[in-house]
Amino acid sequence: MIFVTVGAQMPFDRLIAAVDRWARQCGRNDVFAQIGESRYHPSNVRYVKHLEPKAFREKVTEANLIVAHAGMGSILTALEVGRPILVMPRRGDLKETRNDHQIATATKLAAFGRVNVAMDEQKLFEKLQQLSDIHAAQRIGPHASAELLGTLRQFIVGGIRTTDSGARLDAGPMTREIKTIPQVADAAVFAHG
Repeated sequence: MIFVTVGAQMPFDRLIAAVDRWARQCGRNDVFAQIGESRYHPSNVRYVKHLEPKAFREKVTEANLIVAHAGMGSILTALEVGRPILVMPRRGDLKETRNDHQIATATKLAAFGRVNVAMDEQKLFEKLQQLSDIHAAQRIGPHASAELLGTLRQFIVGGIRTTDSGARLDAGPMTREIKTIPQVADAAVFAHG
């Protein structure tokens, strides 16, 4: 089963329409999509608007491939469950999101070998035609690493950190007033790391 997801914040008709066309042209009947508030309603793909978190995770777990926007929730869940993910980032110039942060996310994670990326509908179609070439990246754990948590705690407590390149980072005086450092640092880190 191929699971398509657009997240919960904004419509992503371009992705849903592209996968719907691909499913029709290839005669695929094993595609299920979470389409959010999309105005486009697919005719060749089974779909729902929204999924509760538990149902979302179940779909990811049973899928052979995740096709998604370049949202971190979808990406992290696929990496945690160990499923291959193909992302097509939303574009700011098309008003699919506020800016091009998803393009930056997809580009960086592709460079790390963590996600497969199609920057547009044509590339998405090409990648879907070569499903056997899309593989899952190395799985991640459900929590941030101890090293990341330690670095964040040090930054919050000390307020200043020097990067590997020698650049100085200053958290400012506000963070020095925080009294419950372990709880704040743990809450500030995404559970997936």
